[in-house]
Amino acid sequence: MTLRRPRNYSQLTHFKERSFGWVFGRPWLVRMGQWLGMPSEVQVQQLVFDHTRCAHPELRIAFASDLHAGPTTHPAIIEHACREMAATKADLVLWGGDFVSLDARHIDQIVEHMAAVRAPLGCYAVLGNHDLWVDHRYLESRLEHAGVQVLTNRNVRLPAPFDAIWVCGLDDAESGHPDGQAALAGADEIRIILMHGPDGLLAIEGERFEAAFCGHTHGGQIALPNGTAIVLPDGRLSRRYSRGVYHLGGERRLFVSLGVGNSTVPMRLFAPPEIIHCRLTGRGSSPIAAS
Repeated sequence: MTLRRPRNYSQLTHFKERSFGWVFGRPWLVRMGQWLGMPSEVQVQQLVFDHTRCAHPELRIAFASDLHAGPTTHPAIIEHACREMAATKADLVLWGGDFVSLDARHIDQIVEHMAAVRAPLGCYAVLGNHDLWVDHRYLESRLEHAGVQVLTNRNVRLPAPFDAIWVCGLDDAESGHPDGQAALAGADEIRIILMHGPDGLLAIEGERFEAAFCGHTHGGQIALPNGTAIVLPDGRLSRRYSRGVYHLGGERRLFVSLGVGNSTVPMRLFAPPEIIHCRLTGRGSSPIAAS
C-alpha cells in the first residue's frame, strides 16, 4: 500500500519550521548554548525490566530517539550518543525517529556514526514527524545503507533464542498513518512496540504488548528543575507520558526517552540528552528499577 505522506503538515507548520530554523539554527547559537553550560554529554539511562512471560535469556536493548541532525543540534552530541549506543553492546538496537530537522540531507552528517552501532539481533527504526516533513524516501535509503531497517506498520521476529519476541513498528501518529493491526499481524507472543511518540498507543489501544519505546516529547526540552516540562509537542498523550517509565496495566511498560538532539531551539534545560539501555529479563515479576 502506498501511503500519502505527510499528514497534518500545513503551510503554517512549514512557515514556522523554516522561520525557527532561520532564527535559531545559526551555528553561533549552538556554540553559545554550550558556553552557557547547556548539557552536551549524553546520559545513559540504565533500566531493568523483569517480565513473567519472558522465558528467553536476558535481552539487552539500546534505544535512542530524536537525533535531529541539522542546524539546531551540535554534531558532537549525536556522535557521542552513537558511541554510547555502541558501547552498550546491546543485542538489539532501536531508533525512534526524528533523525533530521528541516532537510533530509542532514542524515549524511550522522549515517557513518549510526552505521558503527551494530547489534547481533539487528537494528530497527521508525520515522518521526520531522522525517516525514522532508524527503523521507532519501532518509530510508540512507538508513538502510547504515544497516538500519525501517519498520513502517510491520514487524520482524527475532532469531533464536529470542524467537518468541517480535519488534513491531508503528508509523508516526502525527504525520504518518499508524496501523496497529498491520504492525501486530502475526506477532503472537512477546511484542516490543517501536514508535515515535506516545500517541502511537492510540493505534494499538486495547492490544497486548510487553514493552513500548518512544521519544518525541524531549521531556519538554526546556523544563523546570523538577523535570516538569514548560512546553510539550503536539499529541494527546505527550503531556501524560512525557519522560521516564510508565506502567500501563498488566505487564505493559512504556519507555519515553528525552531524546538526543534539539528541535526548533538549540538548547536544553533540565532535560538532558539521553539514550536508554534496557535489560529485558524473564526471572520473574518485579518492578522496573534503575541499575
